[in-house]
Amino acid sequence: MSGNVDRPLIAPSILAADFARLADEVAAASGADWLHVDVMDNHFVPNLTLGLPVVESLLKATDIPMDCHLMIEDPQRWAPPYAEAGAYNVTFHAEATDNPVGVARDIRAAGAKAGLSVKPGTPLEPYLEILREFDTLLIMSVEPGFGGQKFIPEVLAKVGTARRLVDSGELTVVVEIDGGINADTIEQAAAAGVDCFVAGSAVYGADDPAAAVRALRAKAAAASAHLRL
Repeated sequence: MSGNVDRPLIAPSILAADFARLADEVAAASGADWLHVDVMDNHFVPNLTLGLPVVESLLKATDIPMDCHLMIEDPQRWAPPYAEAGAYNVTFHAEATDNPVGVARDIRAAGAKAGLSVKPGTPLEPYLEILREFDTLLIMSVEPGFGGQKFIPEVLAKVGTARRLVDSGELTVVVEIDGGINADTIEQAAAAGVDCFVAGSAVYGADDPAAAVRALRAKAAAASAHLRL
């Protein structure tokens, strides 16, 4: 994986799915590029969701690459097992560790891509030098913890910074955004330079999640300067 993504990647967030029917909900989002799994520990964020056993079960139920977003404390300890289980991409928060490069290297050594996420209020500049150690940069466009929040457009300045560095060849990260992405906001994010769009209720709140994935991808492609269908 590199920053040279050629079409919009849509990553439905199962945080918005029916947890009692997860395998069916995953299947309903057929055509998705990644499946976004929010892992929360009720410490780093004020919510508790699901963990490694559920991810292991989902990996057996789908061929969609698993994009695990760890909103947890102590990623040094907990992130590598997600990679070992077979997750495609394992992202942790810059704010949760003082050794992000070490965590990234452990994730990669365990067989997954490594992602770094920053909260809306966290500046990107302190992390630009280490982003060469990462495959994905996940920019939060809501405060992490709960789904259904309103998109924060101010974070798009960070997207623009990352996009310029990728386009210049200085970085090869996939620029991902998570929070409040729907049919109205995906165009703003795409125009700013996002590659991968996490969408929860915009997919799982639709009558036809697979059609919602296709529609979101088309909207993103139409608004993007670097992505096409």
